[in-house]
Amino acid sequence: MPANQLPTASVVICAYTEDRWAWLQQAIESVQAQTAAAHELIIVVDHNQPLQKRLLHHLTGAYVLENNGAKGLSGARNTGVLAATGEIIAFLDDDAVAGPEWLERQLELYDDPAVYAVGGRIEPLWETGRPAHFPQELDWIVGCSYRGLPRVAAQVRNVIGASMSFRRSVFEDAGLFDERMGRTTALHGCEETELCMRAAALRPGGRVVYEPASLASHHVPQSRGTLGYMLARSWGEGISKAQISALPGARRRLGPERRYVAEVLPRAIVRNLVSGQFDGLVSSGAIFSVLAATAAGYVVGRARHPLSAAHAARGNSGDMEVAL
Repeated sequence: MPANQLPTASVVICAYTEDRWAWLQQAIESVQAQTAAAHELIIVVDHNQPLQKRLLHHLTGAYVLENNGAKGLSGARNTGVLAATGEIIAFLDDDAVAGPEWLERQLELYDDPAVYAVGGRIEPLWETGRPAHFPQELDWIVGCSYRGLPRVAAQVRNVIGASMSFRRSVFEDAGLFDERMGRTTALHGCEETELCMRAAALRPGGRVVYEPASLASHHVPQSRGTLGYMLARSWGEGISKAQISALPGARRRLGPERRYVAEVLPRAIVRNLVSGQFDGLVSSGAIFSVLAATAAGYVVGRARHPLSAAHAARGNSGDMEVAL
């Protein structure tokens, strides 16, 4: 599709620490080098004044905003949404690098009026190489696409937060990201899953599409390849999935999780065991451990206060203001 026929896109990058300065610079530069130029680039700083001042001093060609919502990723994303003016609002993590056609490949899919969200493929950039105990089936732990996702563009239930986009109208109709979900100091997630499910309830016949041709790479430090991090992140995912399961109609929408546990992981375990290699045995052990940690987190999460049905209907931030 010719670039002048693509919808306008605002790209939002949320940042919270100067420790990722070099990676943040790479993320920004990758957005500024897209084959389809963004309408605007918005950097939201999550309650870190030194980082905000540094960006304002060094950065050109982008807006730098302070998170005016709850501390954490959901609040920062909501700040970006409320400031954005594009027809499409895209999100890239501050430790990710977008491929040259990352944005264009996502925008092309919005030619279909039924498509309201698009996710791209995210591949891990391991700081010290992939650990032997970390199979590709578990790459969701580090915010990346995992083995079991479609290999060609296909409809999915939800996007992955490191590389995703939504029609602006999704936020106008369904509300913003739920600020009681998502990453803070705790390793929780699923805020994009909850938003996709909330939007789906309001858009019969609507589609979320996973487009592997929209490629981004995600830095993964050595610390996130440890078994300890894998288990902590899995525990947090279990708690988040418990929140999701409490939403109206959620049980019938948890098919992807059931298929993943019933089909994808068993295939990985069998493949690893049949290989007879030590790495395969270690990898299978990691899968069992992650499953156990996720299940334990889910049980604990269900015992905590679930989201109310009223809250789930629109999200805690209320309606999005159309006039910005």
